[in-house]
Amino acid sequence: MKAVYISEPGGPEVLQVREVDPPVPGQAEVLIAVVAAGLNRADVQQRRGFYPAPPGASEVPGLEVSGRIVGFGPGVTKPFSVGDKVVALLAGGGYAQQVAVPAEQVLRIPDGVDLVTAASLPEVAATVYSNLIMTAQLQEGETVLIHGATGGIGTMAIQMAKAFGAKVAATAGTGEKVGTAKAFLGADIAINYVEEDFPESLKRQNGGKGADVILDVVGAKYLQQNVDALADYGRLIVIGLQGGAKGELDLGQLLKKRAAVVATALRPRPVAEKGAILDAVRQAVWPLITSGQIRPLVAKTFPLDQVQAAHQFFDNGDHVGKILLVM
Repeated sequence: MKAVYISEPGGPEVLQVREVDPPVPGQAEVLIAVVAAGLNRADVQQRRGFYPAPPGASEVPGLEVSGRIVGFGPGVTKPFSVGDKVVALLAGGGYAQQVAVPAEQVLRIPDGVDLVTAASLPEVAATVYSNLIMTAQLQEGETVLIHGATGGIGTMAIQMAKAFGAKVAATAGTGEKVGTAKAFLGADIAINYVEEDFPESLKRQNGGKGADVILDVVGAKYLQQNVDALADYGRLIVIGLQGGAKGELDLGQLLKKRAAVVATALRPRPVAEKGAILDAVRQAVWPLITSGQIRPLVAKTFPLDQVQAAHQFFDNGDHVGKILLVM
C-alpha cells in the first residue's frame, strides 16, 4: 500500500509517498481501507519536528480517516461488520491506504454525510466536544471566545457552540475571514485580531462582559490577553501552541476572577478515554450533523500523491474548513 513518511523535519517537501506492507490488526483492532484522511495542525507540527508520535504509534502522520472496514484483529467486541462505512480517530497512521485502529476509536459515519467528507469530522468533533462541553462545561447562554475562526477547529467550534445555545465570539486575521465567521458560520461577534485588541473588542461588543469560556489554539502569545478576556469564573482551555509554549501568568488576576486555565491534548490519551469521548460525540454531535445544525466544511481535497501540495495549501492559512487527502 501507499503511505506518507517524513524524511526529516522541515517543510512540505520532506513528505514522501512510499510503498509499504499494509498493517495487521492487533488485539481489539479493526482494519480500515482508507477513503480519505484529514489534515490537522498536529501533522504540520510533526512534519516540522516539534510533535513526535506517541510511543507505539505509527510514524506515518494523520490523526483521522474515513473508510470501510475490511478486517478484524482478535477480541473485537463492538458490533462492526466488514464493509461498514466508518470514521476513526488515530494516534498516527492516517496518511495511508490502510490503517489498523482500536475498535473503541471507530464510529459509523453520520447519516447524510458522504464518505470523503466524513474524514473531516472525527478529530475536530472529538476535540471540540471534549473541550467545550466535557471539560469547560459550556452552558446555554454563556459567551465562548474561539480563536482561529475559519480553521478546522474553529469552524466546528462555532457551529457546535451555537447548537448548544452559547453566544459565540471568534477571532480571525482578515476582514474576509471575519465576515465568513459571522455570515457563513453564525458567530455573534467576530474580531479582526490584527486591527483590534480582542479582549477590549469582545467586552465592548458583549455589554462589558468577557468570555465565560475561551478555546485557544495559540498558547503563550495569547496567554495574557486571554486572561484579560475572561469573565468572572471563566475557563481558558488551551489546546494548541501555535504561538509558543512558555508565557507569564498573572495568578493574582486569576484569583480575582476565580478563573481557571486548563491545557488538554487528545492525541496521547489512552484508548479508553478516546473511546468515551467518541461515544459522547456519537450521541450528542452526530444527530446535529444529520439534522444540518452542524455542517462539515471541506476547503479542498488532494490525492495522496499530492500530499506536499496539500501541506503547502494548509501552511498558507487561507482555507475555510478542513483539507483532505483522498486515497
